[in-house]
Order: sequence, then structure tokens, then C-alpha cells
Amino acid sequence: MGCDGRVSGLLRRNLQPTLTYWSVFFSFGLCIAFLGPTLLDLRCQTHSSLPQISWVFFSQQLCLLLGSALGGVFKRTLAQSLWALFTSTLAISLVFAIIPLCRDVQVLASVMALAGLAMGCIDTVANMQLVRIYQKDSAVFLQVLHFFVGFGALLSPLIADPFLSEANCLPANGTANSTSGSHLFHASRVLGQHHAEVWRLSNQSLSKLPPQDRAGTRVSYAFWIMALINLPVPLAVLFLLSKERLLACCPQRRPLLLSADELALETQPPEKEDASSLSSKFQPHPGHEDLFSCCQRKNFKGAPYSFFAIHITAALVLFMTDGMTGEYSAFVYSYAVEKPLSVGHKVAGYLPSLFWGFITLGRLISIPISSKLKPVTMVFINVVGVVMTFLVLLVFSYNVAFLFVGTASLGLFLSSTFPSMLAYTEDILQYKGCATTVLVTGAGIGEMVLQMLVGSIFQAQGSHSFLVCGVIFGCLAFTFYILLLFFHRMHPELSSVPTQDKALGMESSECYQR
Repeated sequence: MGCDGRVSGLLRRNLQPTLTYWSVFFSFGLCIAFLGPTLLDLRCQTHSSLPQISWVFFSQQLCLLLGSALGGVFKRTLAQSLWALFTSTLAISLVFAIIPLCRDVQVLASVMALAGLAMGCIDTVANMQLVRIYQKDSAVFLQVLHFFVGFGALLSPLIADPFLSEANCLPANGTANSTSGSHLFHASRVLGQHHAEVWRLSNQSLSKLPPQDRAGTRVSYAFWIMALINLPVPLAVLFLLSKERLLACCPQRRPLLLSADELALETQPPEKEDASSLSSKFQPHPGHEDLFSCCQRKNFKGAPYSFFAIHITAALVLFMTDGMTGEYSAFVYSYAVEKPLSVGHKVAGYLPSLFWGFITLGRLISIPISSKLKPVTMVFINVVGVVMTFLVLLVFSYNVAFLFVGTASLGLFLSSTFPSMLAYTEDILQYKGCATTVLVTGAGIGEMVLQMLVGSIFQAQGSHSFLVCGVIFGCLAFTFYILLLFFHRMHPELSSVPTQDKALGMESSECYQR
């Protein structure tokens, strides 16, 4: 039966936990992509400018990082992990239900901060639980886990699109002055470049509107639908808690008996493993510790300067690429509805779905491709593809068709950048550094900072700056990638890896390629 038989046996025995962990990442995906297409309606609902609404993105991403750190607290036992996942997924449904009630941007930012904490906890706990179940065979299952992120992110803009407002925030039967202000407000509501009189008229008219006539009301249905769609996820986690006898009303669960084939696979002695490799198998991987544990001085004692340079440059590449993923998803809708493109709101609502759809497709395609190409080659193709796509979008910035094609292309090139960069960096360091922790942190900070930065530049310089920022960020990512290659050449090769470990690594790689 071999490697495939062992993996399929593990999957059969752990099917319900695996499906549950995949489903909680569907909740993660739902929550990560809905802000982009609903941005204009939420601005009307909260009477806020673009820099003000950008703080909503910032609060979500900042608390996502904090939630990732807090998630490590709940990893000690299965009961703690599952209760953390139940609370987090239920909180996401509550967030979707509460968002339509938020009439102030500060309240909305606070609610999205709660969503960020829940998302960060999901990110840490679900990944760690899958790694605990499948260990060295976890690569494929983690790929599927992140596929569900893309699926949720693809679905949420599609749910929101029918409810996006095509009308102005102001009533059509206002006075002549307020109508004039309404046209100015509609033409510039993403950029926020209004005269004081226009803002005064707009805010007065908005304050006089009854709640049922405001622009944010129709999009409320989309949030309530997403809250209902997400409800089965916490119920699935609760059902897993019940099955594992971790509820107070359930007795302790007895271990299940294995079938003959599965028992043979589990008890088959490993080939050429010595005592040191067996003892290290049950030690926590340094790269999977939290940031504070990873940054202890003992982990870096005697390390060359290239060791630190590789960590920093790899994190900077993902700072740019993951930051571009976040800012493009957040602002491509706002860019499309503004001049010079002036795409209809309904049509522009498909752009975030297209972007996340091709990210999801790219993650599926990258699984067989990664068995043929080295991670360093895949990162090169991805980064160059991102730069070229942004350049084409900038040259043909007046063409709507190129915007849709470029959005799909960006989704494909950005989809596999993170796992490829992680695999490449870990391979350079021979799994002895803190690459996983540092890279995840750098990517999260990039998503948080670049969304705030692009929102501010969008406000000050106009919609054209959206693509200019993309070109600049792409060129910076390519520069940091070249620096990473340079430090890789300077980094001393570690010859202390035992031959047995290399053979086991080749065997594991062969299993993954199959």
C-alpha cells in the first residue's frame, strides 16, 4: 500500500476532524474578502471618508496578528483548540449580523477588530491541528485548507454583489443644491475630494434620511445571508466536540480500534531512523513556535549574518506580495467605479470574486506544478508575473477588458507565492531557523500596512495611483527577491545533516509528489 495507503488510512480515521478544520477556514475566507466590494456602501452607511474607512482594514489586520498570537495559547489540548475554534467561528457569524447596525466608522472598526481576532485564532489553531494529525504528510491537506480560504473569499463578493447600491447616498428628490452636491459626492465618493459645501449638504441630506432609505440598508441583506451561511461551521465544531467526548455532558471517549490494514501501516517500523531522529520527531518544530519563543537568543547563537538576512529578505518579499493581495482585493472595486473606467457597480462587484477565484484556481494548479518546479523558480515566475501584469494594467488603464484579464492574472501569480517562498526559505535554512514564524508575521504586517498606505494615497492622488502603487510594490518585491538569492549564495551550506534524515526527506517529498 505504501505512502498513499498510509495517507488514505489517516484520512479515513480523521475524516471528520479534517473536514471540520477545512470548514473553519471557509469562515476565514468569507471574512477576508467582503470589505472590498461593500466598501462604498459601508462608507455611505457610516458617513466616512476613504482614509477613515481604511482604519477598518487596519483594525482587522492588526487584530488578526494579535489573534494569531493568542491562538497559540489554545494549542495545548484538543479541547482548548476546539473550543477556541467554536468561539471564533460563532463570533464571525455575529460580526456579519452586527455590521448592518454600525452607523459609525469607529464602531465598525471595533466590530472588525473582533473579526480579526477570530480569524487569527482560526489561522493558528486549524493549521496546527492538521499538522498534529498528519505530521510529515500534512502538505497536501494544508493546500486543501488554504483552498477553502479562497473558496470563502470567492463566495462572499458574489453574495454581496446583488445588494450593492447603484444609486447615490442622497435622495433623488432633494433641492437643486443638494442634487448638485449629490452628483459631486457620487463622482468623488471613493477619492473623498469634496469641497466643504458639498460635504455639508451631503451630510445634512443623509441625516434627514429615514433608515430604510439609506444606501447601507440593501447591503445589510448580504451580511445577514453570510451570517446564516457561516452558522453550520460552529455547529460542525460543536459536533466534533461531542464526538470527541469533550462536552461536559459526555463521558470520556475510548480510543477506536484500527482495521488490520491501518494497524499494519501504523506499526510498520520506519526505515533507517536512529535514536536522535526519533527523539527530534516529538520535539516542537522551531519554525512553528510563536514569535516571542522563536526570537530567543539561544536560537541564533553562532549564526552567520546571512542567516538573519535570509529571514529578513524573505519576509520582505511576502510583506510586499501578501500586502498586494490585500490592497488589490480591497480597492479594485473602488478603482473600477471611478474615472477613467467608470464601471457599473454591479459589474465591478465581480472583480473581487474574479481575483479570489483565480487565487483559488492557482492554488489547485500549483499542487502538481510544485512537484516539477523548484520553489525558487516558482517564486521568480510569480514575482515577475505580478510586475508585468501591473505594467500592462497601467499601460491599458482605460480598457475595462484588460482590468478583468489583469485581475485574473494577478490572482494566478499571487496564489502560490507564500507556500513557494516558505518552502524555499526553509530549504535554505535546512529547517533550523524561524522562517515559518517570521514569514507569517511579515506577510500579516504587509497586508495591514499596505492597505492603509494605498487608501491614503488613493485619497490624495486619485484612482490612477492605485496601479502605480502596484507597480512600485511589485518592483520592490522583485528587488528583495534578488537580495534573497544573493544572501542564499553567501549562506554557508550546512553539512551536518545526517544521511538518514536526507533519505527520509526524499521519501517524504516523493510521497507528496504522488
